[in-house]
Amino acid sequence: MTAGAKTVCVVGSGGREHALARVLARSADVVVTPGNPGMPATTPEGHRITVTPAPPEEVACDLAVIGPEGPLVDGLADRLRARGTAVVGPGADGARLEGSKRFMKELLDEAGVPTARFGAFDRVDEAVGFLRTLPGPWVVKTDGLAAGKGVLVATTLAEAEADVEAKLSGAAFGDAGRRVIVEEGLTGPECSLLVLCDGRRVVPLAPSQDFKRLLDTDAGPNTGGMGAYSPVPEVGDDLVHELVYGAVEPLVAVLRSRGIDYRGVLYAGLMLTPEGPKVLEYNVRFGDPEAQAVLPRLDEDPVELLLAVAEGRLDDVADQGVAFTDDAAVCVVVSAEGYPADPRSGDAISGLADDGQLAEPVEGVTVFHAGTRRDGPGAPFVTAGGRVLGVSALAPTIAEARARAYRAAASLGWEGAHCRSDIAAAAALVAQGGPVGGGGR
Repeated sequence: MTAGAKTVCVVGSGGREHALARVLARSADVVVTPGNPGMPATTPEGHRITVTPAPPEEVACDLAVIGPEGPLVDGLADRLRARGTAVVGPGADGARLEGSKRFMKELLDEAGVPTARFGAFDRVDEAVGFLRTLPGPWVVKTDGLAAGKGVLVATTLAEAEADVEAKLSGAAFGDAGRRVIVEEGLTGPECSLLVLCDGRRVVPLAPSQDFKRLLDTDAGPNTGGMGAYSPVPEVGDDLVHELVYGAVEPLVAVLRSRGIDYRGVLYAGLMLTPEGPKVLEYNVRFGDPEAQAVLPRLDEDPVELLLAVAEGRLDDVADQGVAFTDDAAVCVVVSAEGYPADPRSGDAISGLADDGQLAEPVEGVTVFHAGTRRDGPGAPFVTAGGRVLGVSALAPTIAEARARAYRAAASLGWEGAHCRSDIAAAAALVAQGGPVGGGGR
């Protein structure tokens, strides 16, 4: 490990931050703020994970990794860098990519990156007029942050028009929705690509795919994500290279031309359309739950890797690539009753041991806590959020990882607990139950 890093601060409290803490604790002590009660105090490697309510600016560390988008948009990375801390996460200028979908779309246009036809509106009549020029389906997004829930894919024009009115009035998402992005609907399989960026160089991580809709067969409302898997059988090395070359490097070049030194993770949400790959969105941090599927497969020192991002020295990594195991990972999210509209809290969770992991362990499975609460040591875990637990499994094949994840999820329960039953089902069929590969450099 270079630069003498001994302590890493992870900012956030959800399943993504739990996964980051667990992976980073392979090679360093980790402090998580504010963290959650499911994070272990020690790890098999002998490192500590400490949860603290202290603000990130008060945590002494050698490297800070910022999980959620909100603190990034609010400029936390800038404040930490000003005090001399190495940080994985863009400053407020780069975080506008996620803080404003209009800004993101304008940069896509400037960079020449293929995306859906769109318009940005703050008046209902203008937005509806644009909707009526599109063939459908219709996509309506909040311009501002909406915790992954501000997107509607409408199958009827009436539904799209009603959503425009609800968002622009502030009734649906408050100020985040007072400007909307209206897009043409795209068709094709989706792919999530997480890319590390040190301000100049970009290095892709293993591809993954997430599941945004609440119910099987992509029915129901949009959520923050109901599951994910990695690798993606249809996305090989050649396609990853194409996506980096066509959808990421041009954007980073535009950021640099604007004087934005972007050091962190770029999450490209893509659709592989019949006309070629098109960008649906960029996020400015690790995806959730994609991180719970990608990070467990990492096969090298995570602290050194992220220090290289923060310190602007990804050149060596770019030449070799990032190493991942040949194992597949599948993450199944178990959500609370009423999620995403009005999740219920306070239900006791059965099937967890005192350390927050499975009372009856399943090989290769880790339970990442996302929305849990505990009223003191020895007290039961209870639900305290919409997405409560992420059950992630590693195995030699997608089919086996999927079986392990669902076997573990079935041992957990509370009133109204819900998970999709089809996470990675199609991918397991594509891979035909055999080794999926995707490892190595």
